Amino acid sequence: PGIPPPPPPPHPPPPPTLTESSFVNILLPRSSQGCPQRCECIAKLKTVSCYGKRLSALPDGIPLDTKILDLSVNKLRWVEHGDLLPYSRLEKLDLSENVISVLEPNAFSSLQNLQSLSLRGNQLKLVPMGAFSRLSNLTMLDLSGNKIVILLDFTFQDLKSLNNLEVGDNDLVYISNKAFLGLVGLRELTIERCNLTSVSGQSLSYLHNLVTLRLRYLSISTLEDQNFRKLGTLRGLEIDHWPFLEHISPHSLQGLNLSWLSITHTNITSVPTSALRSLAHLTSLNLSYNPISVLESWALRDLVRLKELHLVNTNLVVVQPYALGGLRQISLLNLSTNGLVSLEEGAFQSVNTLETLRLDGNPLACDCRLLWILQRRKTLNFDGASPVCMTPVEVQGRALDAFSDSALFDHFTCQKPKIRNRKLQQVSAREGQVVSFICRAEGEPAPMIFWISPQRRRITTKSSGRLTVLPQGTLEIRYAQVTDSGTYICIASNAGGNDTYFATLTVSGLPLDAALMANRTYYAGDLNDTNLNDTRVFLKFTLDLKTILISTAMGCIMFLGVVLFCFILLFVWSRGRGQHKNNFSVEYSFRKVDGPAASGGQGGARKFNMKMI
Repeated sequence: PGIPPPPPPPHPPPPPTLTESSFVNILLPRSSQGCPQRCECIAKLKTVSCYGKRLSALPDGIPLDTKILDLSVNKLRWVEHGDLLPYSRLEKLDLSENVISVLEPNAFSSLQNLQSLSLRGNQLKLVPMGAFSRLSNLTMLDLSGNKIVILLDFTFQDLKSLNNLEVGDNDLVYISNKAFLGLVGLRELTIERCNLTSVSGQSLSYLHNLVTLRLRYLSISTLEDQNFRKLGTLRGLEIDHWPFLEHISPHSLQGLNLSWLSITHTNITSVPTSALRSLAHLTSLNLSYNPISVLESWALRDLVRLKELHLVNTNLVVVQPYALGGLRQISLLNLSTNGLVSLEEGAFQSVNTLETLRLDGNPLACDCRLLWILQRRKTLNFDGASPVCMTPVEVQGRALDAFSDSALFDHFTCQKPKIRNRKLQQVSAREGQVVSFICRAEGEPAPMIFWISPQRRRITTKSSGRLTVLPQGTLEIRYAQVTDSGTYICIASNAGGNDTYFATLTVSGLPLDAALMANRTYYAGDLNDTNLNDTRVFLKFTLDLKTILISTAMGCIMFLGVVLFCFILLFVWSRGRGQHKNNFSVEYSFRKVDGPAASGGQGGARKFNMKMI
């Protein structure tokens, strides 16, 4: 003790004594053919591990019958054909976390029994054609974490038995159309953390037996129509962390027969109902971490076999009635970490099939809308995260599964809406005026207010056109028309019931002369009104003194300009008539007049000159 051991001699040491040999075999079991220095060998498993030994070249002394060779976390720079030639029995080779930048063609061709090859975390920029030639038994290949820019045609053409391929976390900008040619046995493919802006349907078309496809952390902004149409055997598709994806076209998933689909961490704002229409065999759908604030009615109506739905952390605030309509086999629903105040039983096609419900992380209002959950709390699985009441104050912070049977109807109740100030509103208005009807209601929970028009049209806060409901429940009619006359019904509704109120409007048209003198108002039909009602868009033109003076001055200037232009043309024409005379002489004789006044005079000739201009 206290004396450091001497450095190892340059030549193999002499055979140890029995005691030393037994001690060494406990730490580093070796095969009958020996073991490289600084490596660990297990003879029974025919395994050699040189993990993290700072090797810059293949070590000497590797047993020829080795089946598993671990050379990861070293400083190997290249792999040549002759380096691995003696180890034809290798079944698993790990070259990850080295500094390999070049793969020579046929570098692994002597390893015909190789089943697993890892080149993860090296410096590869290009994989030449033929680098994996003759590896007909290879089932797993990991090329992730390199600097590969492009996958060339026929790169994997000899890997007919390959089941799992990892090419993610590279600098990929392009995948050649025939890069995956020959991968007839590939069942799982992961492409992630690349610079790809699209995934070619042509390149994927050669993966006839692909079962799982994972596309993560990509800069793709759209899914092309029928991009996966030739992946008939695909059962699982994962699209994760596509920040530029905002819309999924209706035909992008056409041709697929998926069992599970995961679209997470994108920027889609609604459930892609049209794109999901063709996935009749889908059993699991994950749309978590997308900005989907409203789950609309019948959004998933075509997924008749869906059993699991995940909408975690999507800023979901509203689940509309029959939002889960059509899901007759739903057994797991995860809506955790959202902004839901309630989840009503009317959102489901049927709650009898529901087994697991996650509502934790929502500001729930514990009233009659959640009573259906309380009635099933003993059989319903909350997956270890029971929902917690946020309101009312007397039950704030209490978990739903902590209530006793006797307390259910003490707290989980609703107050039917009651419309205040029920004084009848009868309004008479002239055409073109703005009309408002007030409707205020109270209840627990806060009631939703909407109106019914005389034409039986439902008017809500989301209605567009001249008729709309303000946030406080007031009905506003802009530019009233004669056809708007009639009785309007205000309906206040919540989970406790409804209350109604009536208001009457009479609109009279303006006389023709009064209309002309007033605002010179013209209207045009609103072509965008989907209900084809008498909505009008008014265009107002006001004629004042300033407008009249400017218009008159402009007209006078134009008229005088035209007259001046005509005179100039006549003047030029008259000056350019050449030698033609412009002067004319006219002579005529006066007739002799009889009588005293003319007795002293004689008739004579007179001459007049005229000039043509």
